[in-house]
Amino acid sequence: MAETPLILPWTNFYVLTGSAAAALTGLMFVVITLVASEELLTQSPDGIAAFSTPTVLFFASAMFVSATMCAPWPSLAGPDIAVGLLGAGGLAYLARVSYLAQRLESYRPDLEDWIWYTILPIVAYGVLLVAAFVLRAHPVEVLFVFAGSVLLLIFIGVHNAWDVVTYLVVGGGGGTPPASV
Repeated sequence: MAETPLILPWTNFYVLTGSAAAALTGLMFVVITLVASEELLTQSPDGIAAFSTPTVLFFASAMFVSATMCAPWPSLAGPDIAVGLLGAGGLAYLARVSYLAQRLESYRPDLEDWIWYTILPIVAYGVLLVAAFVLRAHPVEVLFVFAGSVLLLIFIGVHNAWDVVTYLVVGGGGGTPPASV
C-alpha cells in the first residue's frame, strides 16, 4: 500500500491527458466521417488500416495509460502489468501496420511517414514496455517515463491526424498525397 501514494500527485496530469486523448479520438471519428466518401473507404482499406486506425490507437493508448494510472491500485503490480501489456501489444500491432504500409499500391510511405507512423510509436510503446518492467524498482523515475510516453503518443496522434486529414481533403486518396505540412 505504501507504493501507490507515488501515483497520487500524477492524477491531474493523467486526467488532463486522458481527457485530451478522448476528445482527440472523437474528433478523429468526426473528421473521417465528414471527409471520407464511401468510394475512398472502399478504394483504400489498407491505407486506412495503415494510417487512420493507428492514429486512433495512439490516442486510445494514451487514454488507457491515463486511466490505468488514475485507478486506485493497492500496489504498483497492477499498473506495471497493464502498461507492460499495452507496450507489448502496441509493438505487435505496429508490426502489422508496417506490413500494411509496405504493401500499399496507391501510395508509397516516405521517410516522414515511417518516422511518425512507425519509428516514434515503436519508441513510445517500447519505452512503456521496458519501463513497466522496472516500475517497482524505480517508481519515481518510471512515472516520468510513463508520462513522457503518454505525451509522445498524443503528439504523434495529433501530427498523424493532421497528416491524414490534409491528405484526405487535398489529396483525396486517389493518387499522390500532398506534401506534408
